[in-house]
Amino acid sequence: MTTTINEPKEIMLLDGTKIVARPLKISLLKQFMKTFDGIADVAEDNEKSLDVLLKCVAIALKQYAPETEGKDLEEILDLPTVYAIVEEASGIKLGDSLLRA
Repeated sequence: MTTTINEPKEIMLLDGTKIVARPLKISLLKQFMKTFDGIADVAEDNEKSLDVLLKCVAIALKQYAPETEGKDLEEILDLPTVYAIVEEASGIKLGDSLLRA
């Protein structure tokens, strides 16, 4: 059996904040996945889908950068950064699945 160990990944937010992302601890992953499940209901609406992703990132940032709580995420994130955080936090590869849709 092969074991894969995820190396922490450094990600820079638009405001210069550096975070170290790795898979979320279980307590936050449960919240993240519950929120992410809602994306299927709004998949046809890009704005609503992005809102779901931003809620997921807000959950992830509780672990990675608690000091960002209360900040306007739309001002410190761009789409590639959102994708990178979601991928590192959960292992869900957004870019691949979205390109095939």
